[in-house]
Amino acid sequence: GSLVWRPDFAYLESREGYVRGWSRRFWQGSTDHRGVPGAPGRVVTLVADTAGECWGRAYFVAAETERAVFGLLDERERGGYARREIGLSLREEIGEAVRFIGVRGIVYIATAENPNYLGPEALDSIAAQVRSSRGPSGANLEYVLKLKEELLGMGAEDEHVFALAEILEAS
Repeated sequence: GSLVWRPDFAYLESREGYVRGWSRRFWQGSTDHRGVPGAPGRVVTLVADTAGECWGRAYFVAAETERAVFGLLDERERGGYARREIGLSLREEIGEAVRFIGVRGIVYIATAENPNYLGPEALDSIAAQVRSSRGPSGANLEYVLKLKEELLGMGAEDEHVFALAEILEAS
């Protein structure tokens, strides 16, 4: 989600990439960033999907700042997310050639077991919730549109994000 377009920590390098076997969905409630208790916003999580491919951004951090960065991220993602190590495919450009290299990386995933998990819903319902939600980090609408913009800049496909953004932009 917002880590794709708003990393608020020091990093050495960032790269575009994807994870296979996962899809991004607006199934997590946010009562601490894009909504408030009693009126949660909708933010993304990864859900297992054997046919899925989810694009995003990976950040390389210095060994001496790793503990501090994860401390910041654990606080930022405290609303129901847990760290998980998975395989990532990262874009690497060598001259004119582009290839993808496999690495292990950390992602934050909100599962159905956390108290802020909202689960699947019709896109029109998600859009209505997003449109009316605002929290300490700003409007939920901004979150969706900035994520869409960043994914488009990567040339990534994300049917769920793009369909939701289309509904929101049409109203």
